Amino acid sequence: MKGKRQTYERVTITDIAAEGKALCRVGEMVVFVPWAVPGDVVDLEVTRKKHSFCEAKIIKFHEASPLRIPPRCAHFGICGGCRWQQLPYSEQLKAKQRQVSDQLSRIGKVSLPDVNTILGSEKEYEYRNKLEFGFSNKRWLTEEEILSGEEIKDLCAAGFHISGAFDKIYPIERCHLMEPLNNDIRNAVRDYAIAHDLSFYDLRLNCGLLRDMVIRNSNTGEWMLIMQFRFSEKGDEEKAMALLGYIGDRFPQITSLLYVDNQKCNDTFADLPVHVFKGADHIFELMGDLRFKVGPKSFYQTNTEQAHRLYNVVKEFAHLTGSELVYDLYTGTGTIACFVARSARRVVGIEYVSEAIEDARVNAEINGIANAEFFAGDMKDILTAEFIAAHGTPDVIITDPPRAGMHPDVVNVLLRALPSRIVYVSCNPATQARDLQLLDGYYAVKAVQPVDMFPHTPHVENVVLLVKR
Repeated sequence: MKGKRQTYERVTITDIAAEGKALCRVGEMVVFVPWAVPGDVVDLEVTRKKHSFCEAKIIKFHEASPLRIPPRCAHFGICGGCRWQQLPYSEQLKAKQRQVSDQLSRIGKVSLPDVNTILGSEKEYEYRNKLEFGFSNKRWLTEEEILSGEEIKDLCAAGFHISGAFDKIYPIERCHLMEPLNNDIRNAVRDYAIAHDLSFYDLRLNCGLLRDMVIRNSNTGEWMLIMQFRFSEKGDEEKAMALLGYIGDRFPQITSLLYVDNQKCNDTFADLPVHVFKGADHIFELMGDLRFKVGPKSFYQTNTEQAHRLYNVVKEFAHLTGSELVYDLYTGTGTIACFVARSARRVVGIEYVSEAIEDARVNAEINGIANAEFFAGDMKDILTAEFIAAHGTPDVIITDPPRAGMHPDVVNVLLRALPSRIVYVSCNPATQARDLQLLDGYYAVKAVQPVDMFPHTPHVENVVLLVKR
């Protein structure tokens, strides 16, 4: 360590940490380092310091780790979306396996069986069925661009939001997370907009025609494009329709071309009408012999193949014989409910988003599932003792809550209902571990199965089977 600029020299990175960072230790200080790989020997500069740990960036490489591989993406290190591209996928899976084990034992402090080997994704790239891109008239400038001193004339961009800079977009030329057509569509929209002088969004001032775009595709070969506009000036709507006409003609693969007029200060459109410009208002996904309708506001797992494997784990853990009443909490568009319905006597799905429940009912009808009912409402309000008295005491509860985990009121209802088995699906093992501790007095953890839905990111799904003591 030297000078006013606090640095550490010739430090060896030793492990993978949370949020995609790596770590090392300098004396008693734990140092978290982004973009590093265990085995790298580097000089570090401290960027943020607390009492027992700090964060630092690499300022010099002395030795690259033998584990380090070249990242595929030209945007790696700036975009921030795929933080582990420099780490072999086999090593990513080991890190995620450890993350699940560590968080369940350290936070949950419950008795655990051996954690099953993580199920890796069959596709490392082009595995996503949905990407969202923003538009900005003030794009993110790289450190090299700023230091060059050259005037940057074109500040309009279509790409991803930069972490920590909510009003900046980093321009993306090629994203490898989805089939290549996503790049052709995004770049065509950007190029047309620049050529025809369409205004890009200014987030701070809440103005500009082009706000956001969502691209979805499916394993049926269908593509959906949702354009978010902000109509504010005379002629904006005509310009937007001309853009949509151009994109619709250029890309006949788009079977659902939609648009939204969003006047709000955020890009969420769940509460706004979605208009059809061309084609249908939905696409379909296939999962085994099931067919799911996916609309512009529908939630559907973004890695279709891995979702199928995840649902197979859920079904296996539920141990259904055909006689059980199953509650599917946070059911979304009813994918898990429909997936298990043919193996159960009856399924009750509950979800907060009313549009998702409408999709769930449609999905059940499409697949000829008559033994599933769906209810919309806030989980802690709708899942009450009175609800259970009216609809039956569940034999099995499947719960797939958001990252924040289950509300304490929901946990209390589970403990009053006391089903024989609970299958807990989580995208955040830390909050899952907290909830397992709350359930521990009545339920024992009998199986743990991590599933990797998002290669090159630190995110991991985890399925836990709880059996009544």
